[in-house]
Amino acid sequence: MQSNKYIAIMAGGIGSRFWPSSTAERPKQFLDILGVGKSLIRMTFERCLRLVPADHVYVMTNKKYKQLVKQHLPEIPEQNILCEPSMNNTAPCVAYTALRINALDPNALFAVLPSDHIILKEDEYVKILGQAFSFASENDGLVTLGIQPTRPDTGYGYIEFSKDKVVNTNHNNQKIYKVTSFKEKPDTDTAQQYLDSGEYLWNAGMFIWSVKSIMEAFGKNAPDILNILSRDISCFNTEKEQEYIDQVYPQTENISIDYAILERADNVYTIPADIGWSDLGTWNSLHAYMSDKTDQVTIGSNIHLINSNNIIVMSNNEKTIVIKGLKDYIVVDEDHALLIYPKADEQEIKGVVQKLIQ
Repeated sequence: MQSNKYIAIMAGGIGSRFWPSSTAERPKQFLDILGVGKSLIRMTFERCLRLVPADHVYVMTNKKYKQLVKQHLPEIPEQNILCEPSMNNTAPCVAYTALRINALDPNALFAVLPSDHIILKEDEYVKILGQAFSFASENDGLVTLGIQPTRPDTGYGYIEFSKDKVVNTNHNNQKIYKVTSFKEKPDTDTAQQYLDSGEYLWNAGMFIWSVKSIMEAFGKNAPDILNILSRDISCFNTEKEQEYIDQVYPQTENISIDYAILERADNVYTIPADIGWSDLGTWNSLHAYMSDKTDQVTIGSNIHLINSNNIIVMSNNEKTIVIKGLKDYIVVDEDHALLIYPKADEQEIKGVVQKLIQ
């Protein structure tokens, strides 16, 4: 394995759209959402091990989730768990990680990957990440994996590229393209236009770059974040680091890496990827992922459905659940809460949760 490759897993989110299973105390990435005996972050970590050793995996998370990370990923050295004292979105998170890895190896390459996505075609995924690492090692470029869209989905941001702007092709004929622009979540008609054009990809939030390239990008496009975090770079990789981060990190701007860097930089590239991907962002996406053979999706034991269609039922207890005549619904039974909600209105769940905790 190439010694200067690292992977940073982003694991600080709450996943409120997966309430009541996902909570602020135990977010989605630490749950066995699929009922396979492994949490989503564990599955992500095991994929990472196909590319780098365990001590080259970093986890960026909120301070309150440090023990959960240690519980789910005991192989990772404790110093590789980077704890954010505040939730300031992904740009400060990436900048912090870059500064930490830079202190260890200024020639390093690192990938930034979500902790809670599903990848079915792992061999293809590993191959494409390997190609992205190779490109980043030879070019001053910020690489993003773009998912080949299969439907006019309005729930994702899109990456626009030009098929005429191929900048690299490897021996497997996997092409890398210059990114033209990033698009916000579209309406249905616009999403259909994106799909028909063949020059738009779903933005999956997976990035690969060299430490040098991403730090230069911060210096050019978001200098305040970099300047705040690098006031005393001698603290990184020392016992003083957490105290230092606790002081300076909350002063950084709350902004995503997409807005802070990728939409402003002129050296962004994308690799179209068909990797069996799902972000599992909502109960509906989980239903779609698990409903190949039947639209009655059940996760848990002792769940019995009668004359019910297009339904997902999840239970993490031993309670017997019997449902008859229910269609187009989400049912989630947890010890602390029960959710029964129309699938069509699922986008309201996040707002409902916010009202409940006020």
